[in-house]
Parts: sequence; C-alpha cells; structure tokens
Amino acid sequence: MRQIIALGGGGFSMEPENTLLDTYILKQSGKENPKICFIPTASGDSENYIQRFYGFFQNQNCRPSHLSLFRPPTRDLESYILDKDIIYVGGGNTKNLLALWKDWGLDIILKKAWNQGILLAGISAGSICWFEEGVTDSFGDGLEPLHCLGFLKGSNCPHYDGEAERRPAYHNLIGTNKIQAGIAADDGVAIHYIEQEISKIVSSRPTSKAYRVYNENKVVETELPTEFLGAQKG
Repeated sequence: MRQIIALGGGGFSMEPENTLLDTYILKQSGKENPKICFIPTASGDSENYIQRFYGFFQNQNCRPSHLSLFRPPTRDLESYILDKDIIYVGGGNTKNLLALWKDWGLDIILKKAWNQGILLAGISAGSICWFEEGVTDSFGDGLEPLHCLGFLKGSNCPHYDGEAERRPAYHNLIGTNKIQAGIAADDGVAIHYIEQEISKIVSSRPTSKAYRVYNENKVVETELPTEFLGAQKG
C-alpha cells in the first residue's frame, strides 16, 4: 500500500506542544516501533531543525534518524532509505530540494520507497514536492508555480490560512491557467493519500481545513471534510 501524508503546516516544527499530526503519522506506518527518517534538505540541513526533530521523536515510540545530503551517513543512500518505515520531509526551499534530490538520485530512491510501501510524509516543501505542481516562495519574490515529482496528481498549496498571500496567489495561478487544479491545506492540516487518492484529511486545530481549488470559467474553492484529531480526546 502506497501512502503519502502531506501537511499544509503544523507538526513538531510549527506547533511543538501539539503532537496530534506527528503521532497520527507514526500510527499510519502500522509498526509498533517504526524507523522514521527526517530529510531536511529544503532547509539546507538546518542543524536547529534536525535537533527539533529529534527533540520530539526521541520521546515517541519510534526510531528516529535523519539524512543530510551535506553530510551523508553513507554512500549507499538507497539501502539507507529503503530500510526505513517512514520518510518525513521538512520545509524550506522546494526548488533547491528538488535540484539536490535529482542530483543525488534521491527522487528515484524515494519513488522506489513509496512503491515498496514506505510511508512518505512532509510539511510545506515536504508536502508540495510529492505533487505534479506546487505553489512556492522558493524564488524569493512572490509565489510561483513549480513542477515537482508527480507522485500525486494536480497541484498543492500549503499554509493556505497561515500566510495572507497564499489563497489569492493560488486562485490567481489557477484562474490564469498557470497551474493546474489541486488541493490547498491550512496550517494544522494533513492530507492522507492511499495510492493516489485522498483517504482522509485530519487536523490538529479545530477550524483548519483543506480545499479543492479548480477553474470552471471562474475559480471554485470547495471545502473538504476534515476530521479534528483532538475531538478523540474528549
């Protein structure tokens, strides 16, 4: 079973006191003590980001590790990745992430991992990267479309409610046919794909949602059913 969990925002890096999305990801591996590997390429392998990852996941029922392309743990990246149960990709610059992955052949390895049933997850750049296209600020000035890996169909826009310019920019790009229709996710939302279809949408915040956005002579935004994970604790 091929799974991808795409986070619009949230998780250990954005809301460290709210564990709902990250514990949800861990459960989906189906393993009691899953091996989870963090790939922080998009942040330039930020040491602070890596430490925050360990700060959370070392206290969970899992075996955390990370893959730095600036300080690779091994020459055999394929064996390293395919030994894991979950790959968790961090946020940052999606364009640089894709360029480095392709140069190292990591895009091919990750597709193999996905096809072998290793759960792929990620936030922001780590969400956009799995789709055919994404809305990114990687170019430094404004929001633009970017061609990505294409494991999932359509486009993706994270931080939909968290950054004021995201929603109008996504609407404009879809309305002018500069990017294809897709899925937008608020901060605190995770879209869980099984194979290439949405299986479930969950959130760590009561009002956070995901939306299908498309062009039908005008831009249409349809709210998708989203389950607030905190409701289970009541």
